[in-house]
Amino acid sequence: MSKRLLPSMAALQCFESAARHMSFTRAAEELHLTQSAVSKQVAQLEDMLQHLLFHRVRRRLQLTPAGELYLAEVNKILTQVDISSRYILSYGGATEVLRVATQPTFGARWLIPNLKGFSRQNPSIHLDIRNELEPFDLVQAKADVAFFYGQGSWPGATCIELFGEDVVPVCAPDLLPGRPLESAAELADLVLLQCTSRPEAWHEWFEEQGIDHEHSYHGPRFDTFYMCIRAAQSGCGVALVPHFLVEDELAEGKLVIPWKHHKPSQGRHFLAFAETSIDIPKVRAFVDWVLERVGKPNPYDAAP
Repeated sequence: MSKRLLPSMAALQCFESAARHMSFTRAAEELHLTQSAVSKQVAQLEDMLQHLLFHRVRRRLQLTPAGELYLAEVNKILTQVDISSRYILSYGGATEVLRVATQPTFGARWLIPNLKGFSRQNPSIHLDIRNELEPFDLVQAKADVAFFYGQGSWPGATCIELFGEDVVPVCAPDLLPGRPLESAAELADLVLLQCTSRPEAWHEWFEEQGIDHEHSYHGPRFDTFYMCIRAAQSGCGVALVPHFLVEDELAEGKLVIPWKHHKPSQGRHFLAFAETSIDIPKVRAFVDWVLERVGKPNPYDAAP
C-alpha cells in the first residue's frame, strides 16, 4: 500500500489560520505559538504537498491557486473534526447512542410523534435519527435500528412487521370543480403528482378500478411523500399517498379526498435490526417501545 499523505492537525490549523488572517503573526497569536513555528508548519506542509500554498509578496501573504483549493478541503476537515468532537462531548459517560435510520416522511409523520416520552423513560439512550432515501447498510453498523417499507426481507437483519397502509388520492379543496366527481377517471383532468419511490402507484390505483389511464405515469415527480403532500396542499395537483401520513391535513381540511377509493399497498412497514442485536439493551428498549406503540408484542419476549 502506498504511503498516505497525512499532515498533522497542527499543520492544518496553522495553514487555515494563516490563510484566514493572511498573516503568520496573527495566526501565531491566535494559536498561542511563535511566528516561526507557524511558518515552519506551513513550509513542511508545502514540502509534503509539493506545491506552494502562499506567495510572500512585500511581507504579505497571498494564497496561490493550489492554496485556495487546499483551504476549501482543510476547512471541511477541521469543521468535521469539530462537529465530531462536540458530538462526543455532549454525552455523559453512561449515555449510549442509538442510531436510527428512517425514510423522511415516515420519520416526520409517524416516528417522531410516537417517540414522545421515550427519552424520559430511557434517559441513558440518546437517539440519533437520520433520514435515508437510498438503501443503507444496517449490518455494517451504520444504523442500529431501521424503519423501511417493503416485503420484510433484509439480508443479515431481523425484520418485525409494524403495519400495512392504504393509499388515497388527496388534493387541496379548491382544486376540485365544485361538485362531486362522477368517476375516478375525472382525476385524469388534473395533474397527477408522482412519488419517485412508488412509480407504479397511480397506474395500479386506476387499474384496480378498471380504468386504463394512459397518463397515469405523467406528472411532476418528487423524491418523498412529504414533498408530494406539500405540493398537493399548495394546489399543484393530486397526490396518491398513504392515508396515515395525511390524517392531520384531512382533519384540518387542508386536504380532501376527491375519490374515496382506498387501495391497500403491496408492501408493509417494518422495523429492522441486525440479527445479533436484540440482546443489546438499547436496541431492546427501543424495539419494545415501538411495538408497544403499534399494539404488538415483542416476539423475543416469548419463552424459548
